[in-house]
Order: sequence, then C-alpha cells, then structure tokens
Amino acid sequence: MRIVTRPDFDGIVCAVLLRRAESIATDIYWVEPHEVQAGKAEILKGDIICNLPYVKGCELWFDHHISNSPPGPIKGAFEIAPSAAGLVYRYYQAGGKLDAQYDELVLNTDIIDAAALDQDQVRYPEKYPYILLSMTIKNQAYKDRAYWNLLVDLLMDSPIQSILQVPGVKSRCDSVIRENAAYESHLITHTKIRHHISVTDFRSLDPVPEGNRFLTYTLFPESMASVKIRFAGPDRNQVQISIGRSIFNKGCRVNIGKLLARYGGGGHAGAGGCTLSVETADQKIEQILEVLYQNREDI
Repeated sequence: MRIVTRPDFDGIVCAVLLRRAESIATDIYWVEPHEVQAGKAEILKGDIICNLPYVKGCELWFDHHISNSPPGPIKGAFEIAPSAAGLVYRYYQAGGKLDAQYDELVLNTDIIDAAALDQDQVRYPEKYPYILLSMTIKNQAYKDRAYWNLLVDLLMDSPIQSILQVPGVKSRCDSVIRENAAYESHLITHTKIRHHISVTDFRSLDPVPEGNRFLTYTLFPESMASVKIRFAGPDRNQVQISIGRSIFNKGCRVNIGKLLARYGGGGHAGAGGCTLSVETADQKIEQILEVLYQNREDI
C-alpha cells in the first residue's frame, strides 16, 4: 500500500493523515495531476490516491476538484470541498482511526487550498505560519522530494512554530519572504489588464519568478480573474497556464476547472491549470481568454 499524492500543501497534509491512520511506511509517490491524466503515473493495486484524478484499480481515492468527478461509485470520498485533506480527515474520523489531533492543521489546509484569505494574509503571509509554510512547497522537476517527506514527518507530531525553526524549513521561509518582495515588481512589469482579466506572461523570463499567487489580486483590484503564462521547463516545448478567480473581486462566473478540462487540465470552480504544446499555445490562450471575457456560467 502506497500513498499517491500531489506535492502541494493539501497533498502533504493528506499524506500526514494517511500515515497516521493507516500506518503506511512505504515511500510516498509524488506526482502531478497532468501526469496522471496523461497516463504517465505508475499506479499500483492497493494505492491510496489523494488530491489527484481518479485511476481505476486504486484501493481508495480522495479528491475535491470539480473537473475530477468520478465515473461511478468509488471507495474513499469525492466531494466539492475546501480541501482533499478535509475529506481524508472526516473519512478516518468516522471510521475511528483519527481523533481531533489535526483539527488546526486541517482547518488551515481548508483556508489555504480554498484561498479563503483576507487582504492582510495575502500581503503579509509571514505573519501566518501555515500560509508561509505552504509557500515553501514547490515542484521544480521533483528535486524537493526529500523536503516534502520532511514536512510530512514534521507535521505528524510537531507544533507549527517548532517546524518553522527547523533549519531546512526556516531557510526556505526566509527565501519565500525575499521572493515575494521581488515578485511584486515582476507582476507589475509583466501584467496587462484585458477586459477585467489580469494576464501575466512570464515567458520572456528565465528563471520564472516565484512568489505569492494571490498578490495579483491586491495589485490589480479591478481584475475579476488572473491568468499566468510561463514555459513548463527548460526545453520550452510546453506552456503552463494557471487561472484563478479573484478572491476579492467576486465578479467572475466562469467555472475555471471545467474550462481548462477542455484543454487537458482541470481544477476547481475558482482555480485551475493546464499544459499546452508550444505550437498551439497562443491560439488556445486566446480561446481561453475569450471565454473569460464573455464571463458566462454556461460554458
């Protein structure tokens, strides 16, 4: 039995809960959603999949993305919810395998994954320990597996303030604070507002700037949604698109997950992503933007 999950804060917390509930000692299989969708992920019989698209033959599956609706009855839990971790938590609490130990952790995971943040949390994430920790989790060609595993081990038993003082964690938190300060300048330089949509194109930058994904909503309050465009890797043969509804200007009605499912991606009603081939990226980006401009629910 393995834990198969995505390397983001929600996925890491899912792994914490499953390790505790099922006493799983095998290595965690970290994988991104687009690899599962493309059939590139090696899913084995007995695997527990969390925060990822469904794969037939798994032992249990937990997910909350609107674009990943199951084909029929499944073992586990699927629900449109703030986080996948919350589904895992309630499932195992109902079965008597988890108590209230992780209430604070799961509550903060719900807040972070659902982007239920206020202006102060967006502008000053360093004041909010769980938000800051979540920003240290990045996937650069799977180079950070050891760090993701470390966070799973720490979050199982250590209080958040102690975790932030662990040298390998503290250095990343300090780096995030510096990156966020520089990211604001990059956003201002490379963002254009088109029909109340902020479009940030980082394809001219190498490396791609990292930073607070919600900052655009405070810098461009007139935007109802944000679109971020960048190359998927150093070979530059794929383009990654991330789209989110503004968490402050609530005018966007488009279901982002359903929209991006048309292009091989997916996500939630309020946020999602997809990967496009470089040859057709510009054409498909314009198609996506046109749907956002129309701002209709019935896409």
